Amino acid sequence: MNSEGISLTQYSHGAGCGCKIAPDVLSRILAETDSGASNATFPSLLVGHQSRDDAAAVVLDDDRAVLSTTDFFMPIVDDPYDFGRIAATNAISDIYAMGGTPQLAVAILGWPIDKLAPEIANRVVQGGRDVCAQLGFPLAGGHSIDAPEPIFGLAVTGTVERAHLKQNSDACPDDLLILTKPLGIGIHTTAEKQGKLQAAHQGLATTLMCQPNQVGALLAKLDGVNALTDVTGFGFAGHLIEMCRGGSLSAIIDPAAIPELPGLGDYITQGCVPGGTQRNFDALRDGLPTLASRELAVLCDPQTSGGLLIAVSPSAVEDVQRLLTEQELPSTIVGSFIPDENGESAIHLQAR
Repeated sequence: MNSEGISLTQYSHGAGCGCKIAPDVLSRILAETDSGASNATFPSLLVGHQSRDDAAAVVLDDDRAVLSTTDFFMPIVDDPYDFGRIAATNAISDIYAMGGTPQLAVAILGWPIDKLAPEIANRVVQGGRDVCAQLGFPLAGGHSIDAPEPIFGLAVTGTVERAHLKQNSDACPDDLLILTKPLGIGIHTTAEKQGKLQAAHQGLATTLMCQPNQVGALLAKLDGVNALTDVTGFGFAGHLIEMCRGGSLSAIIDPAAIPELPGLGDYITQGCVPGGTQRNFDALRDGLPTLASRELAVLCDPQTSGGLLIAVSPSAVEDVQRLLTEQELPSTIVGSFIPDENGESAIHLQAR
């Protein structure tokens, strides 16, 4: 079977990181029980799941740590090769978001053999393999199962200098917030699925999702970059709330300063809002201000292979912006962190 003309998204009930389980439900799944094992018994574990960080980290030696992560999902685009590229880029991003360098990946593949030919899966895997090669490490193996829906992703191992290890929980009061990719990936891909995406906007989301976040490894070496995370299925608001809770902070954001893909207002009006948006909002509503419908749709939009959220001290912001400009990435300040005065981390809108 030729992969030309195949529409992978018709074989899955969800799309990309929009498939993620909502953050409030995930907390219930990951909760440790009194009668079960605890990560607290492993002193070499530097970062576990408790902080909802992007990757786990374990001590390698006095100077280095090993990073480990996995990410996989169902198709967000129809083209098999692009699906492989996007899924791989998204998984690798977790290593960069910790300030690390990927060293090795293995693939995770679920494939409906009775519906889609192995040759189509080959294109998916090749997309992932090419991304890994582009970034300088091998896709060395993996595991596959016969599944009712197509699933692809990677488990990635990386390394990081312990002095440069970045977490999502180390932002400080008065840190400024920068986002390195525009929002709206979920809205654009939904518009495309509904046949409403304008010709001028075709391919913009795919290009963005295939853009690796390796700038994270460079940012981590700059003094004053205090915290990093990448924006994926929980949306901008969800991942920002995680940063706030990790540092006992709240955030003030300026929605007008946040970079966006073009045409979002029109697509939202036409109903091109993924189902995961409302799920994200419902999980976060206690920490969110009153939002206009457009603001809600953008801030809670599930991103697949989104950009990095950077918490940077005011004294270092010029160095960070210079680096991002050199990398041709957005560098606008979109908000700041403030102390959490009532024990309930929240996002506030900047007064206009």
